[in-house]
Amino acid sequence: MQITLYIYVMHHILFLFVFLSLLTTPVIRNEDPLPVYKTGDNAAWAAKNYNDKDWSPSRGNTSDRIFWSRTHLDLRPVENDLPPLGLQIESFGAFEVYWDGVLIGRNGQLPKNGNPEIPGTESTYYRIPDHLISPGLHTVAMRSSQSLFPDMQRSIGFTIDHYPRLITRPLITMAYMNLMAGAFLIASIYYFFLYLNSKRRQRDILIFATICFLFFALLIMEYLKFHVVIPYSQFFIRLEVIGWLTFANALLVPWYFIIQFNFKKGKWLMAALLMTLLLFYEFNFGHYDLTARLYSLAMLVASLIVVVNGIFQKEKGGFIVLAGLLISALVNRFMVYDYGLFISFTIIVLCMLYLHSIRTSIIEAEHQNAVLLSSRLQLELLKKNIQPHFLRNTLTSMMDWVEESPKEGARFIQALAAEFDIMNEISEQTLIPISKELELCRQHVAVMGFRKEINYLWEENGIDQTQLIPPAIIHTLLENGITHSEPLAGNTVTFVLSYSLSKEFHEYVFETIAMNRQIITDRAGGNGFKYIKARLTESYGQNWRFHSGSTEKGWKSTIQIIR
Repeated sequence: MQITLYIYVMHHILFLFVFLSLLTTPVIRNEDPLPVYKTGDNAAWAAKNYNDKDWSPSRGNTSDRIFWSRTHLDLRPVENDLPPLGLQIESFGAFEVYWDGVLIGRNGQLPKNGNPEIPGTESTYYRIPDHLISPGLHTVAMRSSQSLFPDMQRSIGFTIDHYPRLITRPLITMAYMNLMAGAFLIASIYYFFLYLNSKRRQRDILIFATICFLFFALLIMEYLKFHVVIPYSQFFIRLEVIGWLTFANALLVPWYFIIQFNFKKGKWLMAALLMTLLLFYEFNFGHYDLTARLYSLAMLVASLIVVVNGIFQKEKGGFIVLAGLLISALVNRFMVYDYGLFISFTIIVLCMLYLHSIRTSIIEAEHQNAVLLSSRLQLELLKKNIQPHFLRNTLTSMMDWVEESPKEGARFIQALAAEFDIMNEISEQTLIPISKELELCRQHVAVMGFRKEINYLWEENGIDQTQLIPPAIIHTLLENGITHSEPLAGNTVTFVLSYSLSKEFHEYVFETIAMNRQIITDRAGGNGFKYIKARLTESYGQNWRFHSGSTEKGWKSTIQIIR
């Protein structure tokens, strides 16, 4: 809950920050000034009033030559508290910047005296001299080279604002994003540990932990440019990494919802989503922002399909998640990509946390039911051997044996005592060694042999002594075999327990070789089988199969524990 609250607060702080930033009035009147270009090198081209009407609006392939660009910016009147003004330029290459003919800064190093270009960064900041600030038209001339990407036709972007605000705004944005990234990193570590230390390793927890980590990495990569100086020649490497991180999250988010909402055709939807994302990548290669938006759109569409289907299936949390997805879509549609992507994704993660809280409450309820079931099964196990008719008949037989053959009567008493000792020892356990179960069965065979005066034979094949099983399930099958069988010729009934191991499951086969008594009710619904199924569910969930039925030799029961 603390992680959820932390992310929630960060989301609202970031949203407020972005909203306030949108209220700032731009200094430049012409919001989209268009530069003009000319290849060559002439210092006179830096002048404010130079006639550039014959310059080209496109740069062309300049190879490793020097070229100039000139852009006319129309400044509105600014308040007295706004200066000093700063100029932000987003452009590829190495260049010198002239404001009305005055050199105000450099980025990288232009080719000189045979030395190659030293690439500059994609975004740089310069202070405009106060005496050169006035309302009206001003000229930004740039003496540039772009020898590493000579054919890349990327426009030049300009922003003018209060200089301290201009250089601190990225730091403030980065601070909020780092807080958000830290929250997602903590969440990913927590859920990774939760997955690794859980006995029932749930796939949705692993997926959620991976999503949080990928989103942490996405935030770091998006704002890496404020941490590390990235030459323009390596600019697209970061965008490519961001694209693949968005690609991975676009797959994992719908997968998480598919698991949570029990979407039956999840494999088909995931296959269609993967093909769609690959097609977006193929047909929009190089258009990084557009591709990321399309990834997000595909993710939202796939998630909406799953959530709407979950609502029709009356899955818990469906309407809340649907509302979250719709809000996320609106944010992503109307906000700037750099902010909208992260805010919309944060909303989706909050929806996922909400679903996880629902799943946690269900698991807690299941745990409580399991505890109650375990207590009830313990009582059932004890009742199986202390029920009145069993004790009465056993004690009556014991008295007869003591009177007729004291030596055999003593053996009878010892077998009965041993069976009760084992039963008392295992009654509170969920799983016991197979050796203990077999010892219990042998003692019960001895007791019932004395009591019914039938020659009961016990056989074992391929038993792995290292295996664990729920207590008394083989013992219950043995009891059913004794109760519902009549001896063959020679007054014998044989019980055979066989064990085998395959790639898919552990298998126990219990055979009663005898004549089956005529039954009035269906044995599949007896209390003994209910006990076995309850014990298997308690220990293995749904990862088991049980079958029991008559054969030519008697009766056969099969227990398969899926690996």
